[in-house]
Amino acid sequence: MNLSVCGIDCNACDFFIRQKCKGCRIVAPEGNCVWNGRCDLYDCCASKKLPHCGKCETFPCDMLKEWASSENTERINNLMNCEK
Repeated sequence: MNLSVCGIDCNACDFFIRQKCKGCRIVAPEGNCVWNGRCDLYDCCASKKLPHCGKCETFPCDMLKEWASSENTERINNLMNCEK
């Protein structure tokens, strides 16, 4: 599985597949997320020097839960089941 910082499986993501997104770890440091702005979840992980939200001591935090409830609801499960 090719997970984004917040747990989206990039290999199953329409942005990654159809819009040629390179993945948040590549584009977010430059501020060029497919969301047309900064990603708060990416910035949070970057500030803590974490590869993804699943490694955070507050996982799953309220911010991740809010994002997960709106779309890609499997992202928390993906992070729980990924290699830590």
